[in-house]
Amino acid sequence: VQLQASGGGLVQAGGSLRLSCAASGSIVSVYVMGWYRQAPGKQREWVATVSSGGTTNYVGSVQGRITISRDYAKNTVYLQMNSLKPEDTAVYYCHAMIRTVATTQDYWGQGTQVTVSS
Repeated sequence: VQLQASGGGLVQAGGSLRLSCAASGSIVSVYVMGWYRQAPGKQREWVATVSSGGTTNYVGSVQGRITISRDYAKNTVYLQMNSLKPEDTAVYYCHAMIRTVATTQDYWGQGTQVTVSS
């Protein structure tokens, strides 16, 4: 199983970016999917998750600016980021809990850089 993230880049403050992360491989079921981020010199923090049933949750600092969604048929999770701020600058990692024929475990994408200039 692999998670492939894309969509990062450089954007000015107030701009928008859309991140995507597709899960592939011998997947039986995909449970929760989400995004985390790690800014330079800081610990990785949770940003948002969407459950298998579609329930979404967000960290307070992004509430109202960022929307998480998923395409169940494509095993893909998206992060639409609007009104970006310099403090949103970080490497963004996607996460998914996935069931295969052998196990159920957490998987992580490779990270995609988001840089917001002031």
